[in-house]
Amino acid sequence: MAPNEVPGETAGEIRGEARGETRRRASRYVVPVAVAGVAAATIGLVPALAASGDPDLPEITAQQLIEKIAASETQTLSGTFRVSTDLGLPALDGLASGLGGLGGGEGSSTADPSQKLTELASGTHTLRLAADGPERQRLTLLDGSDEYSLIHNGDDVWAYDSKSNEVFHEKGASEGPKAEEKELPATPKELADEVLKAAGDTTSITVDGTAKVAGRDAYQLVIKPKQTGSTVASVKIAVDAANGTPLKFTLSSVEGGKPVVDAGFTKVDFARPDASVFAFEVPKGAKVTEGAEEARKSEKLPEDFEKEFGDFGKGLNVIGEGWTTIAKLDTGAPAPKTDEAPKEIQGLLDSFGDEVTGKFGSGTLFKTKLVNALLTDDGKVYVGAVTKDALVDAANAGK
Repeated sequence: MAPNEVPGETAGEIRGEARGETRRRASRYVVPVAVAGVAAATIGLVPALAASGDPDLPEITAQQLIEKIAASETQTLSGTFRVSTDLGLPALDGLASGLGGLGGGEGSSTADPSQKLTELASGTHTLRLAADGPERQRLTLLDGSDEYSLIHNGDDVWAYDSKSNEVFHEKGASEGPKAEEKELPATPKELADEVLKAAGDTTSITVDGTAKVAGRDAYQLVIKPKQTGSTVASVKIAVDAANGTPLKFTLSSVEGGKPVVDAGFTKVDFARPDASVFAFEVPKGAKVTEGAEEARKSEKLPEDFEKEFGDFGKGLNVIGEGWTTIAKLDTGAPAPKTDEAPKEIQGLLDSFGDEVTGKFGSGTLFKTKLVNALLTDDGKVYVGAVTKDALVDAANAGK
């Protein structure tokens, strides 16, 4: 192990237990929460040194920085947030619409967040964000002259799509199942110590320089896999030097080029937003869909669903650890032939699917800059944020 590196876990592993069970609640749509979750899961022990042209900040170890993040009392903010996603996929306009439609049944609202926010999975988007504690948040997605707003205010969640003039409303947002509460460390230092203790040896995590983000001085945390075979080159998080708030998150692929995800504030203000920011009045003539009714539609399953898919997950197996973890699923049935798929789907599969062969026989590799999947002709599926060679090796080993 190099002297300037420390053990660590992937951000996803550390973050997993903190997700909770709030799947239909507004908080899962607030982008800063996701960024904060990743940043709070990162550690390192190397002092940050100011690079030329960047802020000249006091040296700080990453343990001290994780303590600063844990101790952050940021509850209020507003600003502009830019998200750019490049998975290296072909144009997915039609597919994105189709995926969005999976969230609801026929006639479902275009304002439903589970559908609308799938747009953030590709391209570049600008958002306006505001937060006033856990009870009030607002996100506005700007798309040319059209706007999509998602507002959480107390027990109410409102979403409005100006293009279709449709409104989605859900009552009782503060109710519902709660995640199992666990006793947390009493101090930020104890939390940092716990993270260090739980760290594995698959990750190199350092504090590397400083930066200006949205006019704020920030320290840079850089996370890199030590294992070979991962598609992740690095994860970089900019953390506000004054208050420990994550300001920017960048995920880069070993393929190079544009980052897979580049998301961060371009403007930010930590003052309390005016209460009027979180108020919502249904526009005249707008169609309103109630969330409870929408949920009942989406929860209806085809009569044969259980028969066809009930055993789907029984053949799941996990191979490896850390950044090179691979999920293997044995469907127990030969893979469907792509030439039998609808023309639109067949064209999509051909555009990012490659035929591969090995000791396992033959199959099709579906590739992106981050997650790859190998579907063998005998019905086995290997999926992970790993390279083609790593998937083929796993299939050859017959694990």
